Amino acid sequence: MTQAAWQAVWLSVQVSFWATLLSLPAGIWVAHLLARGRFAGRQALNGLVHLPLILPPVVTGYLLLLTFGRQGPVGAVLESWFGVVLAFRWTGAVLAAAVMAFPLMVRAIRLAIEAVDPKLEDAAATLGASRGQVFLTVTLPLILPGVIAGAVLAFAKAMGEFGATITFVANIPGQTQTLPSAIYAFLQVPDGDGEAFRLVVVSVAVAMAALVASELLARRVQARVAGRDA
Repeated sequence: MTQAAWQAVWLSVQVSFWATLLSLPAGIWVAHLLARGRFAGRQALNGLVHLPLILPPVVTGYLLLLTFGRQGPVGAVLESWFGVVLAFRWTGAVLAAAVMAFPLMVRAIRLAIEAVDPKLEDAAATLGASRGQVFLTVTLPLILPGVIAGAVLAFAKAMGEFGATITFVANIPGQTQTLPSAIYAFLQVPDGDGEAFRLVVVSVAVAMAALVASELLARRVQARVAGRDA
């Protein structure tokens, strides 16, 4: 493959890794709110979280551009106060990927939390544990396989994200050109089919490797939790 193709692969891995890592704490928190919380606006929060799955990705990217662009309300503050620019930068690709992958992460973690018997959490609370201690010592160990599944789903979604990313950060080789963008670019030029196909193979290989690794890790966590319970 060409150097530009390898740059796209490496950038995609970086973007997906940081998008998953940075959104994971928020994903766990929001999933716990939706699974255990009883508050006004819960359904509104649920709809907002899943909105990127319903909207066309280009619309999501355009909204990100309006909000986090240099002239946007958040983007202008980030640039003037912190010197941070997201639009048309690889960091913006991280944001776009995180936003598009967030619903899948939250849903997987939420299902894991809902599968935990609330009586176990109540028992820990009656022994004097605070809410934070209950979550860290009881809930989190039991939902770790779900957290791993959510993280892998988010990583895979981020690797394949195209519409929101290309709208928000464009398709600049070596700077914002991710794997899907590179495949699209090669398909637009004569004799680019071969390079595009090789990138597709790489994309499938990375996705399969992530799935296998997550399955092995989830089984190890489940075995450890089962041994602890025994």
